[in-house]
Amino acid sequence: MSKLQTKYLSFFFGIVSILSFFNILYSYYFNLYLNLDTYYFTLVISLILFITFFKFGKYNIKSNIFQKILTIFLGYLLIPLVLSIPFYFSIYNLTFSNSFFESISGFTSTGFTIFDDIKLIDQSLIIWRSSTQWIGGLYFLFSIIYLIDIYDESFKKTLTNYISYNSTEILKQAAKIFILYSSLTVSIFIILNIFSIRTFDSLNLALTIISSGGFLPVNELSMIIRDNTQVIMFSLLMLLSFFSLFFSYNLVFLRKKNINFFYEDLPLFIYLVVVVTIFFLFFSFNYDFFINLFAIISSMTNIGFSVSPGQDNLTFIFLILVIIGGSFFSTSSGLRFVKIYSLFKFSLNQILSFSKPKNVFMNKLMFTKINFNLEDINKYFLTIIIFILSLFILTSLLSLSGITFVNSIKLSILTLMNTVNSSIYGLENFDFNNLEFFTKYCLIFFMIVGRIELLTILLLIKKFLFKN
Repeated sequence: MSKLQTKYLSFFFGIVSILSFFNILYSYYFNLYLNLDTYYFTLVISLILFITFFKFGKYNIKSNIFQKILTIFLGYLLIPLVLSIPFYFSIYNLTFSNSFFESISGFTSTGFTIFDDIKLIDQSLIIWRSSTQWIGGLYFLFSIIYLIDIYDESFKKTLTNYISYNSTEILKQAAKIFILYSSLTVSIFIILNIFSIRTFDSLNLALTIISSGGFLPVNELSMIIRDNTQVIMFSLLMLLSFFSLFFSYNLVFLRKKNINFFYEDLPLFIYLVVVVTIFFLFFSFNYDFFINLFAIISSMTNIGFSVSPGQDNLTFIFLILVIIGGSFFSTSSGLRFVKIYSLFKFSLNQILSFSKPKNVFMNKLMFTKINFNLEDINKYFLTIIIFILSLFILTSLLSLSGITFVNSIKLSILTLMNTVNSSIYGLENFDFNNLEFFTKYCLIFFMIVGRIELLTILLLIKKFLFKN
């Protein structure tokens, strides 16, 4: 690999070593010595990998897009491997498969867990679980910048006025991402404390919310969120991982308000308002509206938390919201609203052009001067095709492993969309600990597939199967 690739991965091994050091300090401060040695192991190994990946490598090879994609895949395997060390060497006698599953679930911000009772886990390990999500969310955002060449020009313009990305621009945007991501995490932590949530829970939830993760420091979120004020506050905080990471930054610091910088957030806001209004008018008779609001935002952000027993009649709708997802440059997953909107508008314009051939129909995004072209539409369509194929394959594999067909479909959607299996999807009691070896690694693979932009899979297929 080139110097750029090794430096990219070395940065995250450096963050893992810092998180390990913080866990060591936390364990000493609160006299939590049960799993202390595991963080020393992680610190040493992550430092060795940090130095190795930073110092060694080929310096005369320019990275192409395929090398970059393979680097991202490699990171999704190696970094969780290091993150699994505290789980594997903990006092809970976890197998390697379970340890790796837990770390992958955290790193991909999915939230599937092999632990039955969180109360029995050491506090330092609970923080470590939450930290795996935080670093995974940061890795995902950095990966978007790293793979910027696969995206269309309109998306690039939402991040920078530069048409092409050089190394200086990448470093500038990466530094901005890190500062914003860390600042928002601290802000969420402070707000949660203000609303009477204890410090330990606030810390874990802050790391979870900003990364769209699914790990909780307790068995049920209702043990922490008890009144409507906290429900509304938590719902609004989850929206930080729904809109673009740069949305709040652009609102405050962008002097010349260029509408292109909000081209995705404005339609997302309208989409959110429309969905909430529909639920308020038609689906709030049997359930408290604030509970529904929480479930809506939780599904849209691909976090998946629930604060009430399952709403079985709304499960399908919540799963649709999960599939649509949020912004491109957020930590949420999903197919992304702008893709689906663009495909719908393009298809409608094509139909209208045949019925009214004398008229000209513009394929323009709402509130912007940005036009999406046929190449963008092809990318969006192929992304949806890849999602459908992935959903079919994973559902088939899960069904063959003995899981009911309905649960297989639900679990497949949640896996590919990196969303936790809460009661609003009817899978809150699903047992990941006792899954067969093959089934567990199928979920691991598709959690990674869901976290990586599906377009990258298409590029790899094109590279290796259709070389000509």
